[in-house]
Amino acid sequence: MKLLFILFSACVLLCHGVFGVGEFTVSLTEGDFVTLHTGVKTNHQYRIRWYFNDIRIAQITGNLCKTCKDVQCDEIFRDRLELDNQTGSLTITSIMTADAGHYKLKILGSPSSEKIFNVTVHDQMKIVPVKERETVTLCTGLYNHPDDFMRWHFNDTLIAEINGHPNKICTDVQCEDGDERFRDRLKLDNQTGSLTITNTRNTDSGLYKLQINSSSCSIIRSFSVTVTDSHLETPAQDLVLYNMEAVCVSAVLFVLAVTFGFAVTCCVCRKHKQKK
Repeated sequence: MKLLFILFSACVLLCHGVFGVGEFTVSLTEGDFVTLHTGVKTNHQYRIRWYFNDIRIAQITGNLCKTCKDVQCDEIFRDRLELDNQTGSLTITSIMTADAGHYKLKILGSPSSEKIFNVTVHDQMKIVPVKERETVTLCTGLYNHPDDFMRWHFNDTLIAEINGHPNKICTDVQCEDGDERFRDRLKLDNQTGSLTITNTRNTDSGLYKLQINSSSCSIIRSFSVTVTDSHLETPAQDLVLYNMEAVCVSAVLFVLAVTFGFAVTCCVCRKHKQKK
């Protein structure tokens, strides 16, 4: 039986502008790493400020690069903010649901500009169970964005890549440092970047990392895949089978008890009639 797992299909848009110039929507899941790009190189000519729900959380002024010192800000992010001194891009590590909100970027200089990133964070399971010889698809949640740069790594080995050109898609051994264990078993959707593994094996278990780069942001997402022996029953299945067996045994015992009781009753009645 072929089983298809599709994760994060609800995330239709990720890292793309939808409301017009300077405003973007970013859809994430817990545990992601995201970098919000400024699109500029500072060279100390710009003053850059980042705000989260109107609280200033990071800034670059001249040679000084600071992340938030505000108590409220520190309670939210607590050592999870990184600011690129050259570009002013903001990285948030180990995303949590509390990080969802409006991130505003103000670039003060000549010219000045402003960007708004509307960030949503979904609480979804990224542990993917699959049985041997079944098919699993790790879904990016992206649609119709073939210009994004995407890379798939398995236990830190590059196994698939889309580099922004439809005709330049590599899978497995075609990629640099490719792993031959997946030979002819990987399929890469060149429109979405979703990765499909066919005829799964126990050796496919491990950590899969997806790196997505676009003009507005970069995301690193992890998937933990566990491949189990197809002949082994899961604990839930074992419990169901155990309960079914218990019910069957109880039913048989009940029927035997009723039959035995009926036989005894008939025997007593027959003896009673003979005495009369």
